[in-house]
Amino acid sequence: MTYEMKDGSFSLFKNDKKLTEKHPDYKGSIKINGVEHWFDAWLKEGKKGKFLSGRIGDPKQKGFTPKGDDELPKSSGIEDDIPF
Repeated sequence: MTYEMKDGSFSLFKNDKKLTEKHPDYKGSIKINGVEHWFDAWLKEGKKGKFLSGRIGDPKQKGFTPKGDDELPKSSGIEDDIPF
């Protein structure tokens, strides 16, 4: 059985590709009004202790790869003809 995210719910996973402090500590998605969006969260320290701060991003699109992915774009074939 495939997992079906319900409206108003989210899933977060530890970001194992974090390279700088500006990158989120957790990444995932949230479903709002039937549309899945990217969801990032940072673990922060405040006067009352640790807390999560988050950002809801653009809607997820089928076949879309988020920025920062390790995969290189496929060649268009133009560069293949350059002799150097």
